[in-house]
Amino acid sequence: MAAPLTSSDGLTVHPATQARFDDVRTMVGPKKPTSNVCWCLSHRIPAKDNRELAGPARADFVEALTRRRTKPGVLAYDGDEVVGWAAVAPRADLPFARSTKIPHVDEQDAWSVWCIRVRPGHRGRGISHVLLEGAVAYAVQRGAPVIEGYPVDNRGEKVDLTMAYVGTRKLFEDAGFELASSTEATSAGFPRVVMRRDA
Repeated sequence: MAAPLTSSDGLTVHPATQARFDDVRTMVGPKKPTSNVCWCLSHRIPAKDNRELAGPARADFVEALTRRRTKPGVLAYDGDEVVGWAAVAPRADLPFARSTKIPHVDEQDAWSVWCIRVRPGHRGRGISHVLLEGAVAYAVQRGAPVIEGYPVDNRGEKVDLTMAYVGTRKLFEDAGFELASSTEATSAGFPRVVMRRDA
C-alpha cells in the first residue's frame, strides 16, 4: 500500500483511488442507491448535469472519477475504518471557476477544498483537521501552487450539521490558510469567505 498523505494520532489520509471506492460510497453515497442526492457532486459538476444524473448513475460517475489520474478527494482512516472524506480538485475543473458569488483572487491555478465530512460517531476527534491537511498534501503532490477553501465565517457560533461540510474559517486558519477575500455566498445563514494557503 502507498504511504499515507498525512497521519496523526492513529489517523491516516489517503487519495480516493478506485480500490477505495467502497469507502467513498460509505462517506458520500446515499443509504438508498436509487436516491438522487449527495455523492459530493453538487459543486463538482454543473447544476444541470447534477440534476440529470440519477440514482446508480451517480455512483458510476464517481467511480469513474476514482479511476482518473487526479482522484476526486481524500479519505481519512482510523486503522482500517474509513472515518472521513474531503473533496479536492483543481478549481478550473469545477463550477467554482464560473461562480458569480465566490471571486477569483488571482490567476494562479488554485485547487479547491470544498467538502469535509466526518462520519457520525467519530466527530470531536480532530478528524476534519487531519482531512484538510491530507487534502492540501494531495493538491501539493499533484502540483497545486495554491489551495483554497470557501468556509463559513461563523465567529464561533454553532453551524447546522447538514451545512457544516463547507468547513469553518477557524478550521482553515488552524491549517495555515489566510483570509483572501469575502464572497457573496452564504451557507447556514453565515457568510462564506475565501481562505488560501500557498503550497
